[in-house]
Amino acid sequence: MRDILPERPPGTGEPHTGAADTGAADTGAAPAPAAATAAPAPERPARGWLRRGGRAGWPRTLLAVAAGLVLWLAFPPADLTPMVFPGVALLTLAAHGVPARTGAWLGLVAGLVFFVPVLEGLVVIGTDAWLLLAAVQALYFVPMGAGVALVTRLPAWPVWVAALWVAEELVRGRVPFGGFPWARLAFSQTATPLTPYASLGGAPLVSFVTALIGALLAYGTVAVLRARHREDAAALTWAAVLRASARPVAVAVAAMAALIGGGPAIPTPSAGRPVTVAVIQGNVPRLGMDFNAQRKAVLDNHVRVTYELAERVRAGEVARPELVVWPENASDLDPYAEPDARAAIEGAVRAVGVPVLVGALTDTPDGSQVENRGIVWDPVRGPGDYYVKRHPVPFGEYLPFRGVLTKLISRFERIPRDFAHGTRDPVMRLGPATIGDVICFEVAYDAEVRDAAAGELVVVQTNNATYGRTSLPPQQIAMSRLRAVEHGRTILVAATSGISAIVAPDGRMIDKSGEFVPDIQVASVPARTTRTIADRAGAVPEWALAALGAGAAAVALWLTRRGAVAGGNAFTGRKNEGN
Repeated sequence: MRDILPERPPGTGEPHTGAADTGAADTGAAPAPAAATAAPAPERPARGWLRRGGRAGWPRTLLAVAAGLVLWLAFPPADLTPMVFPGVALLTLAAHGVPARTGAWLGLVAGLVFFVPVLEGLVVIGTDAWLLLAAVQALYFVPMGAGVALVTRLPAWPVWVAALWVAEELVRGRVPFGGFPWARLAFSQTATPLTPYASLGGAPLVSFVTALIGALLAYGTVAVLRARHREDAAALTWAAVLRASARPVAVAVAAMAALIGGGPAIPTPSAGRPVTVAVIQGNVPRLGMDFNAQRKAVLDNHVRVTYELAERVRAGEVARPELVVWPENASDLDPYAEPDARAAIEGAVRAVGVPVLVGALTDTPDGSQVENRGIVWDPVRGPGDYYVKRHPVPFGEYLPFRGVLTKLISRFERIPRDFAHGTRDPVMRLGPATIGDVICFEVAYDAEVRDAAAGELVVVQTNNATYGRTSLPPQQIAMSRLRAVEHGRTILVAATSGISAIVAPDGRMIDKSGEFVPDIQVASVPARTTRTIADRAGAVPEWALAALGAGAAAVALWLTRRGAVAGGNAFTGRKNEGN
C-alpha cells in the first residue's frame, strides 16, 4: 500500500536542498550559484475538485453529503443493501488524509445527512425530538471522521477505517443513558451474503466486514485517481492509468470478493426440536401517539383474535399450537389489579388451552413506577413467571432530569411515572420450550439479546403503533432477522399493530404480517440449544475491533505530530499542514 501513502515530509530522512541546508554558513564556503542549486520543480496544481487537499471545501463536503444519503438507502424501507459499500467509501474518500479537524467536520455532515432520514419515524413524536436525536447521533460520527482522516495515512488503512466504524457503534450503543444503537451498519445486512458473519462475531463483526468492503472500494478508487494525477498524467490514456493502478485495484477487488464470498460458506444450521407456535397481532384502535387511549379496546382485540385462533384450531384449519405469544402492551390494564382485565386474559388463555406470553403494564409494589412485563400465563395456574424490560426508552418510558425537563417541555407530561429497569433473567419456561424474552427496542442491544438467546426460542414483544407506517417497524424486523442468525434461534416477533413475524434460525422469514390488521401466525419451528461462536465470544470481538481502530488512530496522531507521516490530498499525494 506504499504507493498510495502521502509523500514523506521534510525531516524524515530525505535529502534537503537549498543554501540553508548546505552548511555554507558553518564552513565559510561561498554559497552555490543559483543555477547550480537544484530548485524544486513548480508543483502542478491539482485539477478541479481535487484542489484544497488540506481543507474540506465544497467538493469534499458534497462527498460527505452523498455518503450520508447513500448510506440511508441501504436501510429499510428502501433496502438497497449494496449501497452501504459506496456510502462508506464516499465518506472515506472525503476524509482521506485531510487534517483530523477537517475529517471531524466531514463526519458530522455525513452523520446529519444519514440520521435525519433514517430516523424519520420519530417525527410522530415531534419534529423537534426527531431532529434533536438525529443531531445527537451525528455527533458520534465526528470523532470517527477525525479518526478516518488520521488512519488513512497508515499502511493497511482500510482495516483501521473498518475498525473505527465498530468503535463508533460501540460508544453510540452505550453512551449516554445506555445508548441508542439504531442504524448500525450490520442492520443493513440482515439478508445478504454478509449476514452469516453474525454467527461468528455478532453484529459488530458484520459491521466490520461491511465497512471493510466499503473502505477497500475507496482504496481502489484512490489508487486509480492518484495514477490519473501523476506528473505525467497529461500523456497517459485511461488504459495506462488502469495499468498503473492495476496492483492495488486487484488487491482491493480480490479482498472484497473474498469477504463477500466467504459469508455464504459459513454454516447457519436451522435444525432443532420442532415446536408449534402461534403469534397473535390484535391491532389497535388507531395509530399515532394516542393509540393507547382506548386501553380496553387494545386488550379486547388481542382476546378476540386469540378466541379466533382457538376456533380455527377446533375447526382443523390450523395446527394446535404448544405456546402462544402476545405483544408488548397487549394489556395496558394491570391484570393483577384490574379484575376485568384478568378475567378477559384468563378466558382467552383457557380457550386456546396452552400457555400464553402476555405483554402487560403493571404497577410496582409501591405504585411509584410502571413495569413493562412479559408474563407467562398458564391456562390452569394463571400468571406465573415474568420478565421486566431491562432497557426502558429514555425520554419515552422514563425521564432523566425529570424535575427540570417537565418544566421546559410540556409534552413530557405524557410520562407521569417512570418505567422501572428490570433485573430478572429473560429466560422462562413457556409450555414445552424455554423462551428468552426481549421487549421492543431491546432487540437493538447485543447484550440483552445474547442473554435471551440462552433460551431455545427468542421472543421479541413489541408495540410499534406509535411509529406505524414509518421506517422504524421494518428496521426492527431487519434487526430480528440478524439476531436469528447471530444466535441460531427462531425469533418470534409479536407486535400490537405490526410488523409481526416468525423468523427461522437461518434468517428466513417463515411468516410476516401487515400493519394495522389483526393477524394469526402458526408454524412449526425449531427449538435449539446449541450456542453459536458469537454467543460464546460475547462482547470480545466488538471491544477488540474497537480497540484496534482507536489504537490505529492514536498511532497515526502520534506519528503525525512527530512528522513521521503527513496528511495529504487523497488523490495526488501532496501533503497538508496540520493534524
